Amino acid sequence: MAIAPHRALRPDRVPTGFVSIVGAGPGLPDYLTLQGRSRLERAEAVVYDALVSQELLDLAPPICQRIHVGKRGGQPSLKQSEIDRLLVDLCQQGLQVVRLKSGDPFIFGRTASEIQALNAAGCHFEVIPGISSALAGPLLASIPLTDPVLSRSFAVVSAHEPDALNWQALAGIDTLVVLMGTQQLAVVVERLIANGRSPHTPIAIIRWAGHPQQQVWTSTLEAVVRQTAHEALSPAVITIGEVVALRPYLDPPSSAQNGVSSVPSSPAIAPVSNSTLQINSPADQPMPLPLSGKTVVVTRAAGQSSSFTQLLQAQGATVLEMPTLEIGPPSSWDALDGAIAHLPKFHWLILTSTNGVDAFFQRLFAQNQDSRSLNGIKIAVVGQKTAAQLQHYGIQPDFIPPDFVADALVEHFPEPLQGLNILFPRVETGGRDVLVQAFTHSGAAVVEVPAYESSCAKAIAAEVQHAFQNQNVDIITFASSKTVHCFKQLFTAFCQTLDTNPSLLSSSICLASIGPQTSQACQAAFGRVDIEAEEYTLEGLTQALVKWAKSS
Repeated sequence: MAIAPHRALRPDRVPTGFVSIVGAGPGLPDYLTLQGRSRLERAEAVVYDALVSQELLDLAPPICQRIHVGKRGGQPSLKQSEIDRLLVDLCQQGLQVVRLKSGDPFIFGRTASEIQALNAAGCHFEVIPGISSALAGPLLASIPLTDPVLSRSFAVVSAHEPDALNWQALAGIDTLVVLMGTQQLAVVVERLIANGRSPHTPIAIIRWAGHPQQQVWTSTLEAVVRQTAHEALSPAVITIGEVVALRPYLDPPSSAQNGVSSVPSSPAIAPVSNSTLQINSPADQPMPLPLSGKTVVVTRAAGQSSSFTQLLQAQGATVLEMPTLEIGPPSSWDALDGAIAHLPKFHWLILTSTNGVDAFFQRLFAQNQDSRSLNGIKIAVVGQKTAAQLQHYGIQPDFIPPDFVADALVEHFPEPLQGLNILFPRVETGGRDVLVQAFTHSGAAVVEVPAYESSCAKAIAAEVQHAFQNQNVDIITFASSKTVHCFKQLFTAFCQTLDTNPSLLSSSICLASIGPQTSQACQAAFGRVDIEAEEYTLEGLTQALVKWAKSS
């Protein structure tokens, strides 16, 4: 076992329950504080709001509980009192809890209620600041909130209850930032103009600020309601003031320069004079990327899609995440705990997935041990992703087989297997037995222990259902045989609700597989597979899709 330099062998652990109230920022991990990221990576339970991105949730360990509480206007949400009680209950179970709130916890969030509940129950907690969308949204749209000439002050308001605001005072502030205001846009405009604000005042609506799908509309107070009447605007930051007119001069070029590129967005709508609009022409946009115009459904497990999503988006794809698997703890920890208690008897530890790595080390830490307990034990992993995850725990693997598949592990094992004792933490049900059989046949004694469970998801997300119904899916990707099986189960149930034959999965949809075993599962489930990666990795699958797109 090789220890990687300059890496902590064991993250700090708090022996009792603790709640970290973390500001998630505008959405993507790029804008999360380092302290917030550290708490997420060690969380045992995450309680999160509707606008928190999947990429942020992916930072938490796979077996971490993820609890969605809503908190978005017009959609189902837990009552605030129920959220308060939930945080207390999780903390009193002794868990490391992250309460992940969009933006900054103290800007239009009900953090005070949660703190009061935690204090009353004697729970330990902390509050970690985040970047508010009120600040990040205008910046990411190249709109300064202050300017020596045009804006010497700005105010941030919530339009959730417009009657509670002093519109006479707000109309006199140089720059106004409005959150939760898209449903009240007409009211906001009417109140400002009625209180003396010029109808020609520039206004910008920044939707999904900081996300790949960011959109920006710019107009004037007198025209914006009419011009955006048929647009989906929420969630958005509204910025009102003369500084909006500075955007064309401060916006970076559409093509990357000096290694920096602007946030991808749809064509911006900009005011030319009073109420006329100009839409940027296609000639002003960079050359399309290979997967531009393609909608790709990613079927990886919940919490494991972000890196693949980013690879696809970098090639221009529109990505819909459809988690077909849910990762959780096994039915019992007894077998793994027993193996950890007798680690010295093993010669090798085999880890074939990032889930196995995380589950093994979290259980090792739960037994008040750390990486030093593996002294004298060699570690074999399958795949570069698994190796990278192992390095998070301060360890370099002793052996990685070629081809990045488990079947190559036995064939290329670096020493004779006769007489070796091997520990193999793995998924509890549904895993292939080929590896264990091959090791046993070669004379090794393999101890299999369940480290995590992988089960099919319960339903298809509404966004993905809508895409299938409207025939807006171009590619479906599969990274394992089990994702194929679970996708078919979910898709069959979905088709039954529409009274549609699931065997009629459109032939125009490309089915893409990460490798031979997954391709066999596709053939069995759908009678075809259209793309198979040459290198059995997510990068290899992305390259295969790019090659297919260029040739089609």
